Amino acid sequence: MAAEETRRPRADAARNRQQLLEVATRLFASSETEPSMRAIASAAGVGIATLYRHFPTRESLVDAVYRDQVTRLTSGARELLAELDPPAALRRWMDLFGEWIATKNGMLDTLLAMIESGEIGHAHTRTELLGAIDEILDAGRASGQLRGDVPAEDIAAALIGIFTVAGSPGHKAMADRLLNLLMDGLRPSSRRR
Repeated sequence: MAAEETRRPRADAARNRQQLLEVATRLFASSETEPSMRAIASAAGVGIATLYRHFPTRESLVDAVYRDQVTRLTSGARELLAELDPPAALRRWMDLFGEWIATKNGMLDTLLAMIESGEIGHAHTRTELLGAIDEILDAGRASGQLRGDVPAEDIAAALIGIFTVAGSPGHKAMADRLLNLLMDGLRPSSRRR
């Protein structure tokens, strides 16, 4: 075997890693405080050693969950546009953004410390997310289904505002109403409901 060749993880190791990411994402989203590493391992059905083999520190797990969610949001824009018209794709993407915001609830302290230390590049994430919004907006502008005078930055700010006041599970109906109101404002006046 050549020295440059890298070993691919065994199938069960890859499954364990993915299971840990999914469970950690779910627990981070549903927890008011950061869940323990032991609670994450237990909920994933693996031992604590397996968790630490994949994620040696809490920071490495938070980083992996954070990056996975950003990737889902950015690739989600393209996938949604392939399936839906631009307004429907944008509205569904807004729900995904809300889920991403919710995921950060249970990892907020660690995440903020990582951003402050420079371990996670906040500016890079912002650029990626604005790019995803722009991708959907460009398609909507081209089809005449979305206004051409609203920048991605304004939509991101509106989403942060909405999920700040209506981000908890008990406020889902309010968040849906506010997101629908935002969508109405993004349609050209001739296409509003």
